Amino acid sequence: MSSSDWKLSSYNYQLPESLIAQQPTPRRDQSRMLFLDRSRNRISNHNFSEIITLLPQDSCLVINNTKVLPVRLPGRRKTGAKIEALLVEEQNEGHWSAVVWKAGRIKKGELLEFCGGALRAVALERLEEGEWLLEFDEPETLKARLQKVGLPPLPPYIKRNNSSEIQNTEDRERYQTCFASQPGAIAAPTAGLHFTTEILNAISDKGIEILEVTLHVGLGTFTSIEKEDIREHKMHSEYFFLSPQTLLQLKKYQQSKKCVIGLGTTSTRVLETLALNNFQMNSGWTDLFIYPPFKFKMIQGLLTNFHLPKSTLFIMVSAFYGRENLLEAYSKAVAEKYRFFSYGDCMLIL
Repeated sequence: MSSSDWKLSSYNYQLPESLIAQQPTPRRDQSRMLFLDRSRNRISNHNFSEIITLLPQDSCLVINNTKVLPVRLPGRRKTGAKIEALLVEEQNEGHWSAVVWKAGRIKKGELLEFCGGALRAVALERLEEGEWLLEFDEPETLKARLQKVGLPPLPPYIKRNNSSEIQNTEDRERYQTCFASQPGAIAAPTAGLHFTTEILNAISDKGIEILEVTLHVGLGTFTSIEKEDIREHKMHSEYFFLSPQTLLQLKKYQQSKKCVIGLGTTSTRVLETLALNNFQMNSGWTDLFIYPPFKFKMIQGLLTNFHLPKSTLFIMVSAFYGRENLLEAYSKAVAEKYRFFSYGDCMLIL
């Protein structure tokens, strides 16, 4: 590696705004997939459904089964001024840390209304980095009410009208993997959005084992890097867990050097956190920031979407594939008009 691998500016690339996917494909498995074959030093174009034939037969695919909560809440102050909150993390029942936009004049103890009055919260205290601690009324029913009235927490580069009920309904389904089962994320593990139950079954029928872990995606995945020296960046912690049986299985696979493929950067962070801790824990918090020259101890393959320039996710994939190699692959993807980011296409690196 070179010293450039530690410079944030080295992870930039040019992307036409027209290639940022605003809508999902009509069907999940209709997306395109760039295949980066490291053994043959070859890049090729595929449909996502071809993943069934591209995955090595004696391999293991590790998926993140976290489920996205509809935690984007349009609201108002008592003055009538519009605000919007993104719930970030539940501190205890009914108490959530939240990013609140247009919150400059909110006062401690002020009552806020969200989603047309269906949700009410008191602004308890201002936290670090512009967040607020909110205390919601009727905490025992909060998550059920969120499911009814909250909006999917789409990233800001996907443009939506909050009042569009039809779009909200579609995003509720499509900004969620088909295998999501553990509620707690504020963003989707987007590499999983391409899968259907049929494709998962076909992968399993091929003899490829599918194991589940959970990492509740939080702000840590998306917080921008402010320092030019990326080694100075501090990741937010995100909670993960997996069954004791899965932990033992993964430990055995690591020792036998079985081909383990991470489905997305979130699954990969869990896997590499486990390996760094010698498989001594099956739950906890990880603030692992993967950047060159990180030595991967667990994964031999990675399926991932295309990520924003200068992001921790782009840097993580660079650590696996090589920064200059990845920039070249992205250049090809732009030339081939692949669709980028959360609702976009993906790449398979083996």
